[in-house]
Amino acid sequence: MNRRKFLYAASVGAASATFPAPAISQSTRELKMVTSWPKGLPGLQASAERIAQEITTLTGTRLQVKVFAAGEMVKPFEVFDAVSSGVADMYHSAEYYWEKRSPGFNFFAAVPFGFTADEMAAWIRFGGGQALWDELSANFNIKPLLSTNTGVQMGGWFTKEVKGPESYSGLKYRMPGLGGEVLRRLGAVVVNLPGGEIVPALKSGAIDASEWVGPWNDMALGLHKASKYYYYPGFHEPGTILSTGVNKQLWDKLSAADRNLISTVAMAEYTNSLAEFNANNAKSLQELMQDKSIEIRKFDDGLIQALGKASNDVMAETANKDALTRKIYESYSSFRTQLISWTNLADRGYLNARDLVVSSKS
Repeated sequence: MNRRKFLYAASVGAASATFPAPAISQSTRELKMVTSWPKGLPGLQASAERIAQEITTLTGTRLQVKVFAAGEMVKPFEVFDAVSSGVADMYHSAEYYWEKRSPGFNFFAAVPFGFTADEMAAWIRFGGGQALWDELSANFNIKPLLSTNTGVQMGGWFTKEVKGPESYSGLKYRMPGLGGEVLRRLGAVVVNLPGGEIVPALKSGAIDASEWVGPWNDMALGLHKASKYYYYPGFHEPGTILSTGVNKQLWDKLSAADRNLISTVAMAEYTNSLAEFNANNAKSLQELMQDKSIEIRKFDDGLIQALGKASNDVMAETANKDALTRKIYESYSSFRTQLISWTNLADRGYLNARDLVVSSKS
């Protein structure tokens, strides 16, 4: 080897020796995501798994998110505490499950006669909702992210006919959140059960009725095989958020780029999941309409009005539970008032026009 080649080889070798190992191999980390959903459930559990896969892929497997369905690591309603304490790193669930910790969490899932999916995204992203959500969740060492939406939900499955407000007296009903409190005002006996426990409870008579999501997910659980009457609309959940909560200590240690990546993945899944639910709910509804053993019925207007009155009372009482919940309620209500003017003019105006020229049977 001549002198020039020797010096070149020596310089390359020296440079290689001082280079750090690739960042991916140095900082690969597994993150545990726990969910409140049964393993294999389409829509909900599938959404959590897509989020995990996208984070894993887009970080080049530097962050490897492993998903644990309900019961695989912790129970369905224990995911919040698991992430808060650092036992798990992330959860995928619905915030109204944490209402005993603060009633303010209801506003970041669904409240009676509240926001649709599009309206909820508008409030969270551009109406001050995210800052309030961050403030609330920081008290529990969690960073919350908007990540999934089921769209407008149905009123629920009943083993008995619902003829008016009096039908709720003594009715054993599975419903979480403030919607459940509304039904208590009408005399219902309200319980909260994880999704995987609903069908056995209906079949055994432990409950008389239950809401879940909509035709697609309801059929996946088998609710249509455990009850006969399917009522709409779902006054209690017009655009339900499912959120991704991240342990805040972990979140704060992530780079700005990784925080931005995870936030972007979550927001993209919000849009993707809503499209998936709408497409599959439409298809599943057609199947239910052809099932002669199922009766799809609309709630009586008188019942809707009674639910509305009870809802106003429940919301006002909830707002006065503590100062932060009051601030959340005032932001939510003010933004809802603004949106109603626009959605009535635009969305409702268009839907009414479309009904004039396009039939659902065409």
